[in-house]
Amino acid sequence: MNTAALTKPKTNEEPYLKFQLNSQIAALFAMRHVQEVLILPARRLTPMPNMPPCMLGLANRRSRVVWVIDLAQLLGLATVNTHLQPYNLQYKLMMMQVGTAPFALAVQHVKGITWVQPDDLQSPIGRVPASFVPYLRGCVLQRQQQHQEVVLVLDAEAIVQSPIFHQTDSSL
Repeated sequence: MNTAALTKPKTNEEPYLKFQLNSQIAALFAMRHVQEVLILPARRLTPMPNMPPCMLGLANRRSRVVWVIDLAQLLGLATVNTHLQPYNLQYKLMMMQVGTAPFALAVQHVKGITWVQPDDLQSPIGRVPASFVPYLRGCVLQRQQQHQEVVLVLDAEAIVQSPIFHQTDSSL
């Protein structure tokens, strides 16, 4: 059993959901934006025409229709689940809400909850590709066996405000 999730946090630590964008990059979202995590078979996803490639389509969850976004592809990384055949394709989704905007983010793997002290947040400049920076609150260093792992702290509000979701160009 993973006892890290059961330990009591220090008084000023905040909860974050840790996940993998790809096999090399771990990231966090503040738990205040995460509603639930689930696995969605691809057949339950409705693709929409004329949308950016990172927009996987629409899904119905608890009588709400939400956009499903490939987070890795939005950040300029390889798309999730490219190695699977369509008949067994499943998406690992983080159901999110920012303000009144519900949406789902498809990621490679969800690891669980971790606690971060606000003072541990560092500047990501020089540690990550420049294309990531508009979507980051910062990064933290976490001990991973024998080395320090740089973990990105993503900004859910910045993702919702991404220009890619607000394009009106009909040539998409």
